[in-house]
Amino acid sequence: MKKTLLLFSLVFVLLMPFALFGQGCALCYTQAAGSGAKMIAALKSGILVMMFPPMGICVFFTIMGYRKRNKFYELDSNSAIHDERGPNADLGW
Repeated sequence: MKKTLLLFSLVFVLLMPFALFGQGCALCYTQAAGSGAKMIAALKSGILVMMFPPMGICVFFTIMGYRKRNKFYELDSNSAIHDERGPNADLGW
């Protein structure tokens, strides 16, 4: 059990991107620490502005994909394109 946990931890650390360690850069830290309360509030709201739109887009496409998962191609009754066996015939695909 310990060997499996150790192996999993080692693989996780090796696969972790090194860009995550860039969050502690000295310039960003000193700039944020030396700023006033308004700048800190703006920084926090900027983080939210940059986080929620991409997350919303991903959630939207996930929901739309889930809702449309069983729709492939529907023929309406007025369509001129029909198989001779009918619009609901199984084509064997």
